[in-house]
Amino acid sequence: MKTPKAILKKLNERKEADSFRSLSIASDGIDFYSNDYLGIAKLKNESYRLDGSTGSRLISGNSALAEQVEKEAAEFFKFPSATLFNSGYAANTGLLSCLPQRGDTIIYDELCHASIRDGVQLSKADAFKFRHNDYDHLEERILAAKGEVYVIVEGIYSMDGDQPNLMLLNVICDNLGAFLIVDEAHSGGVFGNDGEGLIEGYEKNHLLKGAAFAKIITFGKAFGSHGAIVLGSSELKDYLINFSRPLIYTTALPPSSLARIKFAIQTVAKSKDRRLELKENIIYFRQEARDRGLHVLESTSAIQGIIIPTNEAVKEKANRLNEEGLLVKAILSPTVSKGQERIRICLHNYNTKQEIRTLIKALL
Repeated sequence: MKTPKAILKKLNERKEADSFRSLSIASDGIDFYSNDYLGIAKLKNESYRLDGSTGSRLISGNSALAEQVEKEAAEFFKFPSATLFNSGYAANTGLLSCLPQRGDTIIYDELCHASIRDGVQLSKADAFKFRHNDYDHLEERILAAKGEVYVIVEGIYSMDGDQPNLMLLNVICDNLGAFLIVDEAHSGGVFGNDGEGLIEGYEKNHLLKGAAFAKIITFGKAFGSHGAIVLGSSELKDYLINFSRPLIYTTALPPSSLARIKFAIQTVAKSKDRRLELKENIIYFRQEARDRGLHVLESTSAIQGIIIPTNEAVKEKANRLNEEGLLVKAILSPTVSKGQERIRICLHNYNTKQEIRTLIKALL
């Protein structure tokens, strides 16, 4: 079968740059690469169902279970409403492609995830990025913006593992009349009193009360499931149902996925001990790394990074670690900037201290 020349050219360019990707099946070893931070993906869900969804939610795919999950999610995350999407990618593209209007402005942190960038590109609004966690630059961007202004950040940045100053962001957006949107893909389940994330919609006596106009939670990370929700006002939910194409024109999540999400939220709410175990492992990893002279990116989250410049060098290091049964992933350019290639380490509550020591020794 013939393949267009442009496709072959782009594939060859990736191979020549040593950045060609391929799928692999997980092998046996110590997990330092999955997003299952609290080990919830391994738990059994007794309410599993096999029936299908039959259609989009606006036709035949809606159900009492879907609405119950949204209601319970809104209550758990302390927002007026929650709207289900099939994935975090669909939630970000579905929200950002329809919410900002022509003549409005989107301003996003330069390290925001690809799903946010793709949603921004689908929007008819003007869009500008600001330097990572540089709030003077953000203020400059907002003051020069037209129309309604939407500021987009992540709770935990997926490649560096660091976080924004959400209190300062709240003040800036409030003072300048901008709408703050926070993607809590990697902070949901892990942070917050009960795993609600870094921003709770209506927490009493809290500086971040009502700070975000919208918040995105994905269930494929610490919640050990699949799918996502957009949290916000009831008007935002109505708007998404009427104008968000990835919601309107996608077959709904099946009951098995809905039951799993319901189970995941209930489990996260009862997982204080798992969060404490994870926090202890993060502190232990960073202390051991410092004691051994290993330079690790600044992060207090489950995501830790070791910079190893060039795709060739970082792939070679990752392969050696995998051969020793330490499951890590090399993050290559262009996913990160050239010279910022890295070993990305995901810590979990179930990693033992001995496993962590073994990993650090192998990284030296």
